[in-house]
Amino acid sequence: MKRNWELDELIEHFTILPNEMKLIENKTGETKIGFAVLLKFFQYEARFPTQKYEVPKAVIAYIAKQLFQDPSLYAQYDWTGRSITYHRTQIREYFGFREDTIQDAQDMIDWLCKNVLYHDHEFEHLQETVYRRFRELKIVPPSQDRIERLIRSAIHSYEEQFFQSTFQKLLESSLTKLDSSGQHYISGC
Repeated sequence: MKRNWELDELIEHFTILPNEMKLIENKTGETKIGFAVLLKFFQYEARFPTQKYEVPKAVIAYIAKQLFQDPSLYAQYDWTGRSITYHRTQIREYFGFREDTIQDAQDMIDWLCKNVLYHDHEFEHLQETVYRRFRELKIVPPSQDRIERLIRSAIHSYEEQFFQSTFQKLLESSLTKLDSSGQHYISGC
């Protein structure tokens, strides 16, 4: 998430709507602001922050102001307890998302191989594409590390398929010539 925000951007992306306020209003103190920040972050990014300080201070301050709370309470929100697990579940359900599975990762690899890798191998583009695809499917994406492994695996699978397909298209006479030229090169003649 970007670090610097203009007021109009904060208003557009982080204003708490009445139906969202209903989810928040039964919470108090750091739990209230923590939940609200997770909710709006997820709404914007379609994922949860990986650490507390991934959320920019301007976003926290803007959300806190709407809740009439001190932004410093956010620092007290517990990122390791049962509350955050419950909050994440509530937020996922509110937006109609589900957690990712091993099958989702395999499906994403297959989808990348069939639809993306034939024209794009740039890692950053692939990451953006994967996050966008998970969002379209309403699946909470796996961790950044798992996304990177998934992309590397997809690239490897695509290259294997590409080389195998290319090899199968070669004529027998071409393969014989390649073999003999390789032998010629190895023997140093």
